[in-house]
Amino acid sequence: MQVTTMSSREARTHWRDVLDTVDKGDADVIIERYGKPIATLIPFADYQALLEELEDLRDGRLAMIALEEWRHDPSTARSYEEFRAELIAEGIWDEEST
Repeated sequence: MQVTTMSSREARTHWRDVLDTVDKGDADVIIERYGKPIATLIPFADYQALLEELEDLRDGRLAMIALEEWRHDPSTARSYEEFRAELIAEGIWDEEST
């Protein structure tokens, strides 16, 4: 698939054309601000297909932030038992799970 890069100003000026390009599957569009990529437009069907992987990626990023916070200050950690009890109370974790 072709990838087109444009400034946010250009994307704003030609917004309908940008959407048509992505919708037809002609290209994914990377939008830059001050020369740095800030967003990518892809067809909605592609986005739906990537949702699970995207969630994993975002969760991984949040986990790395938490790890760095813990490395900086280990007192921010909670015990496994406390964490597990919270998940059970919120209905996220089944009580019989290990």
